[in-house]
Order: sequence, then structure tokens, then C-alpha cells
Amino acid sequence: MIAALLGRLPGIVRITYVRYIAASIGALAVDLGLFLTLMASGAPAMQASATGYTAGILAHWLLSSRTVFSDSLAVRGRARGRQQALFLASALLGLALTALIVGGGDMLGVDPHLAKLIAVIVSFQTTYLLRKAVVFSQ
Repeated sequence: MIAALLGRLPGIVRITYVRYIAASIGALAVDLGLFLTLMASGAPAMQASATGYTAGILAHWLLSSRTVFSDSLAVRGRARGRQQALFLASALLGLALTALIVGGGDMLGVDPHLAKLIAVIVSFQTTYLLRKAVVFSQ
């Protein structure tokens, strides 16, 4: 059903990469929204950050598997579980890349904001390519 709806959208929206960017923005909104809500309610920053990030991964899975890569989503069962595990692994790799780039940049005296920007670009590209070529390969 979702694939049929996507087929009716303008050409640019049918491009996988554009849909992936939109899914990423949605997942980031979930992550940051929950983080800010928890912080406002007095939760410790580390807990709020981890909870938001976890919710963001779940949101990204739902958005990516239903709207970006819906044509290669595995049927329920072991195949779907494998995709979910690979998706989580790609998310954790993105997190590790981000930490290494920002931490390494900091050690080299690079402004952390610039290092974070570089990390976001590298992590985004890496996870997209992994998800397209491995997680949701047909």
C-alpha cells in the first residue's frame, strides 16, 4: 500500500536518497523531542540522551523500512529479524564514527562544532550506504 502511494508522488520524492533524508529528519525529531522533554522533566542528561537516541533508532527503522526501502523489507520472521539486527548494527556504527570523529577532532584541536558537522556527514553517508547495500539488499 505504501509503495503504491509512493509511486504517485512527484519524481524527486521517489528517489530513495531523498526519502532517506526525510526519514532521517523524522528520526532526529523523535530523538531530540524526547531528549528535550526528558531534560525538561528533570531526567539526567545521559539518560535523556540515550533514551532519545534509542527512540530515534526505532523511529528510523519504522520510517526507513516502510517508506524508503519498503520494496525490499523482508517478510516477518528470521529474515526480518536479520534486517533489524543489521539496521541496529549500522546505527551503532554511525554512533561510533561520530564519537571517534568528534573525539579525534577535539584531540587535534578542531572546533567540536566543525568536527560534529563532519561526523554527521560521514555517519549519514556510511549508514545510508550500508542500509541500501546490506540491510535492505534484495
